[in-house]
Amino acid sequence: MRDEVTPELIGLFMREIARAARQDGRVYIAGGASALLRGWRETTVDIDVKLVPDDDALLRAIPDLKERLGINVELASPADFVPALPGWEDRSPFIDRFGIVSFHHFDFYTQCLSKLERAHRKDLDDAAAMVRDGLVQPGKLLEMFRVVEDDLYRYPAIHPPALRARVEAFALQ
Repeated sequence: MRDEVTPELIGLFMREIARAARQDGRVYIAGGASALLRGWRETTVDIDVKLVPDDDALLRAIPDLKERLGINVELASPADFVPALPGWEDRSPFIDRFGIVSFHHFDFYTQCLSKLERAHRKDLDDAAAMVRDGLVQPGKLLEMFRVVEDDLYRYPAIHPPALRARVEAFALQ
């Protein structure tokens, strides 16, 4: 069993993974780790990351870092579960830069859509925090969802009418 992740462990992970980099890149942080860094939670169970590009040096460093830091790291982003919303890279807020690696939150609009799809209590609380902090405008989320709605067939775990209903209800609250 690994320790729960704290903001301090995320910072240490970012510094350590950046040391392994052999090329310029970005690491996108998502899920509970984003919530933790934004102050919406005190801990989370893992650090979800997307590497751009897929740097073999970073990928090889992750198992060692997991062991040394006693944390879970998952190669996962919201775009693995819902379509990435158009312009997601430009809307991914900067966190910090260590060496040649920039760290960003994965686009909060796509994170919000993913959290609405899962609809667990913590996810819905995170989605509400995104609106409260001005990171997501519900009406704009609905507009962007409509742009990618025809692509939902690529995600067989999603029930499109249920997700549409959740996004519409979220946008109209």
